[in-house]
Amino acid sequence: MLDNSGSSVRVWRCPTPARFILLAARSAIGCAGSSNATGGGAGTASGTAGATSSGGAVGASGAPSSTSGAPGVAGSQSTGTAGAFAAGGSGVAGSGTAGSGAAGAAGGSTGSAGASGASGASAAGGGTTMGMGTKSAGCGKTSTLTFGTVPGEDANATPGGNSNGTGKGGYVKITSGGTARGFAMRLPDNYDNSKPYPLFFAFHWNGGDSKAQDTGGDNGYFTAYYGIQRKSKNGMIFVAPDSIGSGWGNSGDSDLHFTDDMVKLITDNYCVDMSDLITSGFSWGGGMSYELACARANATTDTVGYAFKAAIIFEGAKLSGCGGSGKDPIAIWQKVGLTDTTCPVSLATPIRDQFVANNGCTGWTSETGNVATSQTGMPPKDPPTPPTPGKFITPGGHICTNYTGCSSGHPFRWCVDQSGHGNATTDGNSSLYDECANRSTQNPMGNCSPGCPCTWTPDDIWTWLNDPSTNAYTPNATTN
Repeated sequence: MLDNSGSSVRVWRCPTPARFILLAARSAIGCAGSSNATGGGAGTASGTAGATSSGGAVGASGAPSSTSGAPGVAGSQSTGTAGAFAAGGSGVAGSGTAGSGAAGAAGGSTGSAGASGASGASAAGGGTTMGMGTKSAGCGKTSTLTFGTVPGEDANATPGGNSNGTGKGGYVKITSGGTARGFAMRLPDNYDNSKPYPLFFAFHWNGGDSKAQDTGGDNGYFTAYYGIQRKSKNGMIFVAPDSIGSGWGNSGDSDLHFTDDMVKLITDNYCVDMSDLITSGFSWGGGMSYELACARANATTDTVGYAFKAAIIFEGAKLSGCGGSGKDPIAIWQKVGLTDTTCPVSLATPIRDQFVANNGCTGWTSETGNVATSQTGMPPKDPPTPPTPGKFITPGGHICTNYTGCSSGHPFRWCVDQSGHGNATTDGNSSLYDECANRSTQNPMGNCSPGCPCTWTPDDIWTWLNDPSTNAYTPNATTN
């Protein structure tokens, strides 16, 4: 995906081009970033955009049906750390485990210390624990938003393929800063305006768009919204914004204010758990999620009255600036590839080190399971990484590390894999395209199996959102 923004904002690209996948939407990328006054850009030199590749055909099959609710975990600390990430499975209700304080709400609202912990709220449709969060202004209201067709999608196509997203919703147009903007949006199954739902933003890469996020590209529903729509069983409100031009230059904080406007519009019209807002992004989208982690992690000081609970950053860098103080703690899941020459490890570690410090983390423990001996250490010592290929291995093609001693509600998980510039990577090979989930080339319609495994990243993120204390190796996915 080339940088064709045509804007007057000066942009730069990370040093070396690479092919990549964002949810198997096959396009090329330049890891571009803004050098605007809000800061954070890592240089001004231009680079060459990556090569292009072709997309796949439409697939069939909608979302999987829900069955039973997995347990929601109650907050055992006064701030409800575990409860902040407790996630029920799809279906009837997730029965929570009692804690020593009141169960943490989905976004980590404070629990009362000493009292018997309340059990987890029912999980409607399978997202994070619902019904106990801080309700937005849209709770109890009928939305006045009008949904159109997401640009490039076919509203008559089978949901779940690369021509139509999954679930009720569509495209919303908005004016932000005097400029026409828009975003794709999908509602939870059986949306109930009396229950607050988590709100999940998925920012696209350089040259991407809302369609690629909403459909999941060649891999369809399997990787839509970084695979979290599928893992939540359509249990959250999902948003895929469109940038101006190719990426998130954030000139004059325009993309930051666009996010503010989207949050305001959505929370005024739908029932959102204001303590459970999550941002995610790959490459330049990861840079935008980094900006939100800097500028929108503290509802008391950020002047707009909302804050993100967590940021999920794939192959990101300081590309969209770092507004606000940049010193607030926030939960972070971050992944980088050893062979990524587009946004390499050297551009990811400053983000890691910044939030390890912000979160007050004092040590780390690398995962067990594929590692012969669990390793521990303290910053600034770097955690272990898998071997640089050469040989791509499985298991052990990625190593994730949980930082320890972090402030309550602000876990940090750092994952390093052997792969290049991609988010849907698979241990054991160098591919960035997760071919086994491809809905046009695999039979039946994207088939993950032991003989043809798919990416491990959505499973690892979902486990972390459920219980950030979990520190086990997440294998490749062998089922859809």
